[in-house]
Amino acid sequence: MMKRDLENYIGVFDSGVGGISVLKELTRRLPEENFYFIGDSAHAPYGQKSIKEVQDRTIEMINKLVLRGVKAVVIACNTATSAAIDLLRNVYPEIPIIGVEPALKPAVESHHHVLVMATDNTLKLDKFHELARTYGSNATIIPCVCNGLADILEAGHLDDDVVDNYLKEKLAVHVGHVDSVVLGCTHYPHVKKNILNILGDIPCYDGGEGTSRQLERKLKEFNLLNTDEKKGDLIFASTRDTEEELSLYERIYKA
Repeated sequence: MMKRDLENYIGVFDSGVGGISVLKELTRRLPEENFYFIGDSAHAPYGQKSIKEVQDRTIEMINKLVLRGVKAVVIACNTATSAAIDLLRNVYPEIPIIGVEPALKPAVESHHHVLVMATDNTLKLDKFHELARTYGSNATIIPCVCNGLADILEAGHLDDDVVDNYLKEKLAVHVGHVDSVVLGCTHYPHVKKNILNILGDIPCYDGGEGTSRQLERKLKEFNLLNTDEKKGDLIFASTRDTEEELSLYERIYKA
């Protein structure tokens, strides 16, 4: 039986390095909590996998976290959230399971031409279409499929010509035609500066802050909030269990 060595920890799961952008928001809002971040970098990215593959990988990873005793789970991946969160909530109703989704609501409340950068899977799953129907009646939502960008970031290209050349090719057609951008993949906030260098000085939204607020609400609801005043612990782990991978995680977190 797996050792329950993560009791009083919050498990944060992503397909790779992307969820570290969410982790930053979580630790900023809840600095006294203990976090265990696990990236499935050996199988990243999820954006171009079949929905069944995404579901299977996500369920397998969350099962392991639960068996190790985590008190709550954050799925810090848009694709994994869309594909598997309802299934997991049915299996583990006693554990808060929080997902991340594109921040469409705040974008469409104030803007009229909203660019949504995301993977093909995120854009075609029901979750995105539900959000678009609910919040998009007063704005034009323009999807931008960015398959391949997560691979570039997983390889450690965070601020170089590889990233900029990719983004210029994807975004040039939208320059001057959109008044806001939603980053619909948790990898993309890591290159927010590069994106806005191309699109211009427009508002940029991602799901990290909303996810952190929801986690805090759920911890209170389940009476699981850590009341210690000392700073919590943070552990990084990866299915690509190499020193280089964990160093990349820590570098991105500290950036």
